[in-house]
Amino acid sequence: MSSDAIDSRKARRLRCFAAGLMLGIVAEQTVLFAVPLIIYQETASMTYSGIAFAVEWVPALICYPFAGVLADRVGGKRLFLASNAGRALCLLIAALVCWTVPGAAIAALMINSALLSAFMAPIRMSVEKTVPALAEGDTLARLQSLVQNAELLSRALGPVLAAGLAYRLGKLPLLVVAAGAFAAAVLCWRGMPTGLSAKATPSRVGQELLLGWKLLIRNRPVLMLALVNFTINLAFAIAISANAYLITGLFHAPDSVFGLMNTAAGLLGFINLLAMPRLLKMWSVYRIGASGFAVMCIGLASMGWTDTLWIYAMSFPAAMAGVAWFNVFNRTQRARAIEPEHLGKVIGPFYLVNSLSYPIAGLITAGLGPALGVQHIMLFMAGLLSLPGAALLWLTARGFRAKLDDKGPQEHAPASAAAPKCPGRA
Repeated sequence: MSSDAIDSRKARRLRCFAAGLMLGIVAEQTVLFAVPLIIYQETASMTYSGIAFAVEWVPALICYPFAGVLADRVGGKRLFLASNAGRALCLLIAALVCWTVPGAAIAALMINSALLSAFMAPIRMSVEKTVPALAEGDTLARLQSLVQNAELLSRALGPVLAAGLAYRLGKLPLLVVAAGAFAAAVLCWRGMPTGLSAKATPSRVGQELLLGWKLLIRNRPVLMLALVNFTINLAFAIAISANAYLITGLFHAPDSVFGLMNTAAGLLGFINLLAMPRLLKMWSVYRIGASGFAVMCIGLASMGWTDTLWIYAMSFPAAMAGVAWFNVFNRTQRARAIEPEHLGKVIGPFYLVNSLSYPIAGLITAGLGPALGVQHIMLFMAGLLSLPGAALLWLTARGFRAKLDDKGPQEHAPASAAAPKCPGRA
């Protein structure tokens, strides 16, 4: 087979990978848009809305370690296909119940939310397992950049598309539309590699869960990275949970400004997607991660400090762009530092640690926000990230350099220096 044909196959596989990933996330965002609105309109109760929010993250939180073990056993491709097929089936059943038995609609949507949340963990683990299997030679950093920016763009476009479809079709048909998107994601991923390692030796689930935690704790740079991620997620979960209140309440701006701000974050994700391959030829992932960390700290501090709408509305997308840059370092180095046969069982607890920040952020916002002011909490979190957080990131980067030094100079060098004929991972 000619090199052109091989390159064409690789490019087609990457396009299918990105399309499946984006379709799944857009479908998720469509459901997250439609279900809370349907529940609130049916019940006119914030209590039910709060319960619906809880069931959106609690099952995923519980399932992450188990999903990681499953990813190591069956491979990322199979897990992705089965999970998205399951999500499509759940949505179709929920829509059918809502149409045929309106009195059971709330119960059906609640149960559906819990099931979709449980499927979210295997989806995340399948992506983590598949990316290193897709990456060849020195392309891991660029592929992780593609994943990060595709996710950011999809999360921005999802609500916009959902709002437009809801206006034309109504909210309940969105569940069927989302089911179709999940099914399309399955078709896109049929040609992906399994991500299974020949070294993998399945044992009892309990033993594998315990092994995952042990490996995470023993892997010092990955453990420190989990703590850095927890702090970042905590800070931005507080900010994101307060965005709607600050835009419409404090700044007295219309809802459209809130939507435009999130759309701007997505557009920056698209710009990052175009610019990152060139940047990775010039900078190492360490420099990209540090630069993104600095931008997110400055953006978060601006959000907490300003009393001007336009500064706040510009600071949020800038901070999210910083997060996207940091995540190129975050995703690439943790994948390099974990043995492929144990990637799922380590990343499962890693995600669990990260996800704990969301309920904690909700408690902080609800408990301290009215007394201290959400912007003051943002400023405190920006200071925490800028000083202790930056020191922890420096130690984390040192740990990764020490751990990965024996893998060769291409781990740290810019692509042009590492492999003249094939741009490196940086």
